[in-house]
Amino acid sequence: MLEIIKAGLETSVQDFPGRWGHWEQGFPPSGPFDMWSFRLANVLVGNAPEAAGLECQFVGPKIRFSRDTTIALTGATMSATLDGKPMPQWESVAVAAGQELTTGFATKGARSYLAFAGGIDVPAVLGSRATFHMAGVGGFEGHALKDGQQVPLNKGQGAPGRRVRDECQPAIASDGCWTIDVVRGPNDDWIDDEGHQMFLESEWTLQSRSNRTGYRLTGPEWTFAERATSKGPEHGEHPSNILDHGYPVGSVNLCGQTPIILVSDAPSAGGFINPYTVPSAAFWKLAQSKPNDTYRFREVSVDEAQALRREIDGLCSETSLN
Repeated sequence: MLEIIKAGLETSVQDFPGRWGHWEQGFPPSGPFDMWSFRLANVLVGNAPEAAGLECQFVGPKIRFSRDTTIALTGATMSATLDGKPMPQWESVAVAAGQELTTGFATKGARSYLAFAGGIDVPAVLGSRATFHMAGVGGFEGHALKDGQQVPLNKGQGAPGRRVRDECQPAIASDGCWTIDVVRGPNDDWIDDEGHQMFLESEWTLQSRSNRTGYRLTGPEWTFAERATSKGPEHGEHPSNILDHGYPVGSVNLCGQTPIILVSDAPSAGGFINPYTVPSAAFWKLAQSKPNDTYRFREVSVDEAQALRREIDGLCSETSLN
């Protein structure tokens, strides 16, 4: 068992790849927002890729262990201590029954990931243990952890002292400035040439009203193609309105003049255009950014986006460890 002394701001059970294949029932994929850091944490403690761990947002938890195990903390820097002594990140660490792990504020990045040898033992819902807060499914009782809860662990063997090489870790920005890859579509033809140029050449600021459902951005105003301004009434009044259709994961959803990147817990359909899509290989950057961080977008092809994902998949393996 893990005893959650303090739960942190929003600490949730997640697994990889999440709850895919159930959007027609209203369930998004969920899963770890930064899949790169999450998977490396599982590699460090010798878990299977699908083992459940913790995602810790902005402020991490304080945990007491009821038995000996091996853990790993990756992702955002949270100045973790074990019984008051500094604990390394990106490395597997042996813990003994009775010891206490304390994680603090994220000083670099936004989300850290805790893996435990054997993984967290919670029931799968629709094939996944990932927490989807809005529906109250998955994870531990369907919601973020609470102070005083007891969280069960599976049995597992892990070896301490394994470390992810620096060059195999995500390069988390320390200055709050990010370059985010995007692919055109599916509704890029609703934006005119000036609108595309504006989007790709402007600086965008991440709003505080952002979460695992959507990332709201502040920036210049969009301009639209003729088909967006001369359309049938079934598409709605505003140029960003369109007949309800499916949203890809990572859509840059244009709600009026506000772009909202639809991320891990986002809806599957609606009536706004999506001129660009952030590919899965860039999600770790979104996960590790904080409100008031700035984005610049870089257009890539579908082939380039797939190559970036394959590169990350290759790094989430034993070959990345010392």
